[in-house]
Amino acid sequence: MTTLSLSKAINEGLRKALEDDPKVLVMGEDVGKLGGVFRVTDGLQKDFGEDRVIDTPLAESGIIGTAIGLALRGYRPVCEIQFDGFVFPAADQIITQLAKMPLRSLGAIKLPVVVRIPCGGGIGAVEHHSESPEAYFTHTGGLRVVACSNPADAYTMIQQAIRSDDPVIFFEPKRRYWDKADVDVEAPGLPLEAAKVVREGRDVTMLAYGPMVKTCLEAAIAAEEDGRSLEVIDLRSLNPLDTATITGSVRRTGRCVVVHEAPVFNGFGAELAARITESCFYHLEAPVLRVGGFSTPYPPSRLEEHYLPDLDRVLDTVDRSLAF
Repeated sequence: MTTLSLSKAINEGLRKALEDDPKVLVMGEDVGKLGGVFRVTDGLQKDFGEDRVIDTPLAESGIIGTAIGLALRGYRPVCEIQFDGFVFPAADQIITQLAKMPLRSLGAIKLPVVVRIPCGGGIGAVEHHSESPEAYFTHTGGLRVVACSNPADAYTMIQQAIRSDDPVIFFEPKRRYWDKADVDVEAPGLPLEAAKVVREGRDVTMLAYGPMVKTCLEAAIAAEEDGRSLEVIDLRSLNPLDTATITGSVRRTGRCVVVHEAPVFNGFGAELAARITESCFYHLEAPVLRVGGFSTPYPPSRLEEHYLPDLDRVLDTVDRSLAF
């Protein structure tokens, strides 16, 4: 058992993948000499060389386009998008080519490309540096979309994503990069597509992923003082979705609150609410409620505390659910 921060856990997971498979490459803006803006790739270029840990030009479309070409030649590229809001110049390559070529070829072509995206706010940054763009990619058929929330999952999930023959969008909660926890580097971990019940409860199911899992766990601890038992599920995989774990929990509790940083309107929580309503309608004691950001561009850093879901907003929504 080793104590690692989330960023160091990803670093160690990348290192293990590079050691195990010579076809694995890491590429992105400043990932080599600098070790990435958040130092997630620190030391990898020194140990594996410039041919395997590649500093690219500042051109996200070029990064993904190059990765697609490398994947066609048998490599397993891991691309870093420096900040979440920088992914949109690469959206054409991701949506038009990366997601579609395997099906277009009836499975003859495999594109094992991982696109790492530090996501979310909470670090005092501005727009383009604090976005939560997951709904764009969960809406795109042909992509796996996953989000880690803790060091242990980060270590195993990045390796599973690299081993996958499917393109994977890998969201990393940047405000949790410095959170530390014990990591068993020998443990196989859950399957990449599996959700995890991180806290059991009786009264309300809380669904979260990435940075909001910790917030929901804090809410569950606070609610316990008032005699309320909240079950917290870390979705981990947004596409495909572990529907069985989600619906099994909601059918027991009868209530569900979905929490994410992205704006509520047309956010990923809307899909969760729809699926739960379809599958659990006769078990629900209250509507599925959502907590998220507002339908505005990400605000200046001095206002982000008002924009991001916090403990009070989550607990208020739990109260609303229990009031039905």
